Amino acid sequence: MLSTTEKVARLRLIRTETVGPIAFRALLARYGSAEAALEAIPQLARRGGRTAPLRIPSKAAAERELAALARFSAQPLFWGDAGYPRLLAATEDAPPVLLAKGALHLLERPTLALVGARNASSIGRQMAERLAREIAERGVVIVSGLARGIDAAAHRGALATGTIAVVAGGLDVNYPRENAALQEAIAEQGLLVGEEPLGVQPQARHFPKRNRIISGLALAVLVVEAAERSGSLITARLAAAQGREVMAVPGSPLDPRSRGANALIRSGAALIECAEDVIEILSQLSPPLEEPDLPDYRAAATPPRAEVPEGVRTRIRTLLSPTPTLIDDIVRDSGASTGDVLTVLLELELAGLIERHAGARVALSG
Repeated sequence: MLSTTEKVARLRLIRTETVGPIAFRALLARYGSAEAALEAIPQLARRGGRTAPLRIPSKAAAERELAALARFSAQPLFWGDAGYPRLLAATEDAPPVLLAKGALHLLERPTLALVGARNASSIGRQMAERLAREIAERGVVIVSGLARGIDAAAHRGALATGTIAVVAGGLDVNYPRENAALQEAIAEQGLLVGEEPLGVQPQARHFPKRNRIISGLALAVLVVEAAERSGSLITARLAAAQGREVMAVPGSPLDPRSRGANALIRSGAALIECAEDVIEILSQLSPPLEEPDLPDYRAAATPPRAEVPEGVRTRIRTLLSPTPTLIDDIVRDSGASTGDVLTVLLELELAGLIERHAGARVALSG
């Protein structure tokens, strides 16, 4: 169990500008605690080229956030601590703190993500609600993103037996407004989770982050109606990258809302026609779940090296571009050690000069 002091420090660390989930875990691996990492990051950011002071929330600010969560009857679940969802914890960019309100025991049950089009057809909504209800009645928790259309239908179908809604903004922000009553019902009967502080209005950049939580919480993802370019397909791609099973309900080739789901099936996703199809697949995915075979870059970064030679730093920076690049490729092409590459990348990220991408990739900030 984490101490209260370490929880406050971890909240301060992840609320620090330029500290993302992967940097957070790398810092814990390097320095052993969030308290020690907080002391180190200003110097690391300066080494990465940052000139402006790094904005680090005060201890008082973190304590106020925790107090506000308590007043809202919500609580923070910290990565690496008891109660944090096991499947989500295994993903490379799991939220360092997951905020939750409602029935926490749902996180301990088998979970299926059910997502789809916002502008769903009537038949699609009926299909999603029926599948969610019948699957939930078999003891599987349905997780979705509380969007209009398929997401809302899935939540309604599973509300009586178990559903988790992952929100893009603060837990106290009703979005979309038309689902406000449903969001309140889920908070009372199911579980609301998210990673943004209370009061945060969802922005476009928050939704891809939400999607990786939806897929990360689940054994598998089921898509019901999705256009060729949609958030549901992003969730499906994230699920595949996380080692999850991807399933889809086929639709008419004449309906653009079915083209994404049909494309997933052509690419190897399991074709789903009824709840029994899903249950049969889930029965073969019982834990332990095999996670993607990715290098453990966090372990490789320990212990830190005080100084990386300037020539090595220059070679590493030269290899970076706005296009996401595999860290493995940077290590190979730079001729530097993995530890040196990770040190430089961490410093550049803290300086705000690079961004992390799924699949152990990095890119220059836009």
